[in-house]
Amino acid sequence: MRVLFLDLDTLRPDHLGCYGYQRDTSPHIDAIAEQGVRFEHYHCSDAPCLPSRAALMAGRFGFHTGIVGHGGTAADMRLTGPTRGFRDPLQHDCLPAIFRRANMKTVSISPFAERHSAWWFNAGFNEVYNTGLGGMESAEQITPTALDWIARHAQEDDWLLHINYWDPHSPYRAPADFGNPFAGEPLPAWFNEEVIAKHRQMVGPHGARELAMFSNYADPAYPRYPGEISDLADMRHFIDGYDCGIRYMDAHLGQLFAALAAQGVLDDLAIIITSDHGENLGELGIYAEHATADEITTRIPMIIRWPGIAAGQVDDGLHYNLDLAPTVAELLGIPASPRWDGRSYAPALHGTPCGREALVLSQCAHVCQRGVRFGPWLYMRTYHDGYHLFPLEMLFNLPADPHEQHEIAAEHPAICRDGAARLLRWEEEMLATMPAGYTVDPLRTVLAEGGPEHTHGALAGYCAYLAESERAWAIPELRRRHPGGG
Repeated sequence: MRVLFLDLDTLRPDHLGCYGYQRDTSPHIDAIAEQGVRFEHYHCSDAPCLPSRAALMAGRFGFHTGIVGHGGTAADMRLTGPTRGFRDPLQHDCLPAIFRRANMKTVSISPFAERHSAWWFNAGFNEVYNTGLGGMESAEQITPTALDWIARHAQEDDWLLHINYWDPHSPYRAPADFGNPFAGEPLPAWFNEEVIAKHRQMVGPHGARELAMFSNYADPAYPRYPGEISDLADMRHFIDGYDCGIRYMDAHLGQLFAALAAQGVLDDLAIIITSDHGENLGELGIYAEHATADEITTRIPMIIRWPGIAAGQVDDGLHYNLDLAPTVAELLGIPASPRWDGRSYAPALHGTPCGREALVLSQCAHVCQRGVRFGPWLYMRTYHDGYHLFPLEMLFNLPADPHEQHEIAAEHPAICRDGAARLLRWEEEMLATMPAGYTVDPLRTVLAEGGPEHTHGALAGYCAYLAESERAWAIPELRRRHPGGG
């Protein structure tokens, strides 16, 4: 068996044609979706990049791996401790190890381990090709390595090839000579001048006035990535930059598919297409960042084309990315690991619903938040607002408000109580199943170590910028909430 795993960073499903996007961003991805199963409600359990891929590879929540943020103790995989044998269990139950146990050669083309000093990411791979730029790669710097491997090995039997592309990640980087295939096309319908005016009065990193996180600096090396959003022309430039990143990457995926077809292996190749997280494109007043525990940041595409699976299916169940490991294990006939938090959704590939009743979503790199996705609702609880002045509780009706523009917690106290109770029950379950020797919620560790990594030492400089940009009104409240923020 041969498997191609396309790990496409920062890819929102609702900016893909196969998920209903009006722009033609993803013709090659869309073609694969027509041949397999597309999952509508698929989420990373822990956002953003590092926690998400830790959950994916380990099949466990960040609560159990210990990785929920981008710095400090909560950016390191927990040690196994006294029960560790000659080899760590990750060697045997991480996602690529499942393929190795099925006697497949496993190969990764990715800079991810180096980007986050996450060397456990390489566990289970026979070969690792580090493309070397720590996630700042453009597709033309990745594709040659992939094409070379395909030319040398594609006709061999029994391999997994994992390829990591970064083009939708900020700063948006499609080369200038790619042009703009979306020039003049309409913006997303929910966005208008009134929304921009509202967002320009909000505060927080990656807001409309500070796309460079805490300022409006526009790096001339990335002309598709503006420093701020002042009007609809800026918004068009910004959205076009993100969508061009997807289209440019998709064109390179087309090169891979053509090379595999030329080797005669494309037709019976299993293909998995997914991402680590989405991207705020104005939702919650945040631009070009994956900063919250909400639908926009945590919802990701999942497309699976697998031998023997009927084409053109759509699954509407709720699933986590950490569910992939047990799913692949079931498909390959490999016993499940007792350490996994994930649940197999292999029946969904045959049209049998098997989604979860609710999902708990985590973010501790930019804010400290947990969200609960159940029914039509997204309930969010904020423990550190990341300088956005979020309230303690937020509630959104997602079918009615998919871009999270209308916070309605005050209107639905019973729904909020339900969301809070679900979150508390999940936290109690996680604490009761912690690895031996660990008793502390890693979110609390992040708070104890000064809050999310991307806020450290930034408050004083940001307050100065707020004063310069007519938002000094927010400074007293930021100082009250974060007396140690720098």
